[in-house]
Amino acid sequence: MTAAGGKTVRGAKGKDGKAPHLVAAPAHGTGAVPGQVAADAKSNEIPAVRELLKAFAGLTGAVVTMDALHARHDTARAVPGRRADYVMTVKASMPALYAQLKKLPWKDVPGFCHVAKNHRRRTRRTVKAVLAPARAESDGAAQVAQVRRTVTRKGNKTAEVVHVITSDAGAAALAARIQGHRHTENKLHRVRDVTCQQDSSPARTPNAPCVTAPPRNLAISLPRLDGHASIAAANRHHARDPRRTLTLLQSA
Repeated sequence: MTAAGGKTVRGAKGKDGKAPHLVAAPAHGTGAVPGQVAADAKSNEIPAVRELLKAFAGLTGAVVTMDALHARHDTARAVPGRRADYVMTVKASMPALYAQLKKLPWKDVPGFCHVAKNHRRRTRRTVKAVLAPARAESDGAAQVAQVRRTVTRKGNKTAEVVHVITSDAGAAALAARIQGHRHTENKLHRVRDVTCQQDSSPARTPNAPCVTAPPRNLAISLPRLDGHASIAAANRHHARDPRRTLTLLQSA
């Protein structure tokens, strides 16, 4: 599984006040980055994601997760066209589709629940999935789902409900895919900002952020694939003995 999404390199704003936007596809679980492209300065990450998917040699059997920005016809057609499946979040930015999904009789649909406890909070996720309605506005949609996320912290509860469309997934698998997409933010974008200090980079030329991003991705991906959960700890581990870095590069 891979998560497609973008991040603006805020520290690389040019004289025009615009910052480059990089779109990457980190793998669920490891956070390794097999591909990345830069969004056109006069556009946004929506067409950039489609270009990124085309760049992969093969997507057969893969599952691509995307946020609400990419719940669009062209993107939905692009993924099944590569013999892969998609999971897309639908929000009010797509009013017609969002209204259609919201009106479905979810109270009559049995749900799959998962409870997790971490960071002094209790998170309960309930996923209800049904076959996609005939008028679902997305090419290749096989199922639609409602995801309710209830977080309890210090006795206070907060709830969030989102809707999802997918080309193929059961409720249990869908819950894992949605959660995995959320985790990629911490495993890639946050690491590039905090550990690799991407936003603090003094690079200001138009191509510099695009050129320096792949080495950062490599510095994150290789330790991930080597079993390191923390990139900061992995950097300290390899800094103590340069031969460890050479061994890691040779085994990649």
